[in-house]
Order: sequence, then structure tokens, then C-alpha cells
Amino acid sequence: MVAMARDVLAVAPETAAAAVDDGVGMLVKKKGTASARSWILIDANVNETVMDIDKYAIMHRVQIHARDLRILDPLLSYPSTILGRERAIVLNLEHIKAIITAEEVLLRDPSDDNVIPVVEELRRRLPVVNANHAEFGGQHDVETGEEDESPFEFRALEVFLEAICSFHAARTTELETDAYPALDELTSKISSRNLDRVRKLKSAMTRLTARVQKVRDELERLLDDDDDMADLYLSRKLSSASPVSGSGAASWFLGSPTIGSKISRASRASVMTVHGDENDVEELEMLLEAYFMQIDGTLNKLTSLREYIDDTEDYINIQLDNHRNQLIQLELFLSSGTVCMSIYALVTGIFGMNIPYTWNDDHGYMFKWVVILSGVFSAVIFLLIVFYARFKGLVGS
Repeated sequence: MVAMARDVLAVAPETAAAAVDDGVGMLVKKKGTASARSWILIDANVNETVMDIDKYAIMHRVQIHARDLRILDPLLSYPSTILGRERAIVLNLEHIKAIITAEEVLLRDPSDDNVIPVVEELRRRLPVVNANHAEFGGQHDVETGEEDESPFEFRALEVFLEAICSFHAARTTELETDAYPALDELTSKISSRNLDRVRKLKSAMTRLTARVQKVRDELERLLDDDDDMADLYLSRKLSSASPVSGSGAASWFLGSPTIGSKISRASRASVMTVHGDENDVEELEMLLEAYFMQIDGTLNKLTSLREYIDDTEDYINIQLDNHRNQLIQLELFLSSGTVCMSIYALVTGIFGMNIPYTWNDDHGYMFKWVVILSGVFSAVIFLLIVFYARFKGLVGS
């Protein structure tokens, strides 16, 4: 296996002069001082260079337009995008912002916590395994050699797709771990604390669903368009532009550790990748389909979680409606009782007034009957109100 080497050029940002690469103004800095503008360049031999590079230098190096480079600007909110250009693949998958060529990868902000694992995976999976070494090197080397039959740009693209799919799957698992117990707790006890907790979890789920949906839509767009997938075959386009015989460019092409080694192999899959039909996108289609299914599974989990939240909300609304109906019934009973007692108090109040009436003389026994009849009348009025409310469906039975 080709030795893996990291080559980080260290130049103090204040005192050292800028290192110029082919006249394009590439300032290389030590890894510890990497800023938001910093990039890491990794080639097929896993030689690494961390640098603070100007956007015009990148445009000159990989032959892309400013509008393509603008997609990778962290200050601008662009959705997940995978674009195939003549000599590069421009890839923006949230925190993974990279440019892939047929021989190297430019990855933005390598010091970011979410990007560091991606860099480690690139170091592990980008090296090209020599076929003869794999033949005599044991089972592990043979397996690695089989994995490396795909072109360099596809190996790098697979690392990025696997990283973003795994990232979203992990975030979804964390959200499920927090959401389901919170929802169950809310159904058992409706409180302001539980409601606020579920509200925050639902907001987080909505944001994550939108991010996963963007990645899924981008993969689906590529799978639906063979021309877009064909644009991602950088090695094939480079092969067409550099014939195998007759020119210096061809000699450079054969000497490339990424492409030339594949041409020299007696591998049908490798030859088909580099010299095959330009309309053949089966290899990339299989790669994209695998990660499309993975991201689609993550989206299905989020959809199931959303449905569970919606069901919980429906249950909570039913519970709140029941409580609201109970309060309405109680208020109705209290109001009805108040009206009936007011009638009873009115009658007793009239008879209790110290006003001389001639009909009061020698009729004191009538007072108790008036009180009894007034109480019965008030009770009948109360029952009539309750029966009428139930008949109209205003209260439950």
C-alpha cells in the first residue's frame, strides 16, 4: 500500500512571507491557526496541505466559476448541492463544503469539529492500493483493492455522502431518544413544563427534517438525470481529453496515481469506468441509490416521529376538550343553581320584609307553605334547565 503522509506547511501568518503556488496566490498556514477561510488539500496519496487560499486561486486551480464557489460560502445559506463541472465536483452538504477533482480534494474549514472525522475518513479510504501488492498481501489488502476499483472522485464522494448520512442518522437517533419519553410523559401529565419541552423537541425535529429533506431531494435530482450523473465522471472526461498515446498530456494521465494505475490494471470494471460508454452511469447510480435509501430511511424515521407527535397533540387536544366541557358543565350547573336560589331568595325576602299588610293578620301559618312551595319550584326550575341542556347537547350525560 502506498505510504500515507501528511504534509502540513507551517508559515507564521504575521512574520512569514506567503507561499505562492503557480502564481495563484495560495497562502499556506499552520493547522493551529486555520480560520474559517482555511482549506485542506488531500491528494490520492493522502498528502495533506492546510492552507488559507484566496477564492480566485481556487477558481484558477479547479477551473470553476465564482457562482459555483459562492455555494460553498458559509456566510450564505445555500441548500445541499452536488454540482458536476468540467474538471471538478462542487459539493455543499451542510458542514461539508468541498471541491473534488480527479486527483485531489479541497475541503473547507478542516478544524471544525464536524469536519475532523470526515478528514480522518478521507485519509483512510482515499489511498490507491497497488494491484500486485494486493495480490500477495493477504485478504485485507485484496478487499481494500476491490474497494479502490472506483475512480478517485467517487471514493471521495462516497466518504462525504456517508458522513452526511451518518450525521443525520445520529441526530435523528438522539432526537428520538429525547422525544418519545417526553411525549409519553406529556400524555400522562399535562403541564407547562412538559408542553414547553415537547414544543422545543418539535421545533428541532422540524429543522432536522428540512435539512434531511434537502439532502434527499438533491440525491433524487441526480438519480433522475443521467446527464447530471455523467458530469460527475471526472476521470472519464479527463480520459477523453487526454488520449492514451501520443502526447505529453497522455503521459501525465498514465502517470496519475488515481487514473493511470486503474488503466494498467487488468480489471474490467476499471476499464469500463475510464474508457466505457459515456452514457454508462451504472456505477455512480448504484452509489447514489445506496445513500439515497439511507437518507430516505432517516427521513422516514422523522416522519414517523412527526406522526407520533401529531397523534400526541390530538390526544392532548381531546383531553383539553374534555376538561373544557367539564368546566362548562360546572359553570352551567352553578349558574342554574344561582338563578333558582335567586328566585327562592326573592320570595322569602318579600315575606320577610317588615311592612304592615292586612292580609298578614291571622295568616302566619301560610309562611311555611310559601317557603316549601318556593323551594320546590326552584328545584323544578333547576332540573328543567339541566334536562334542556342535555337535550341540546350542551352538557354530557
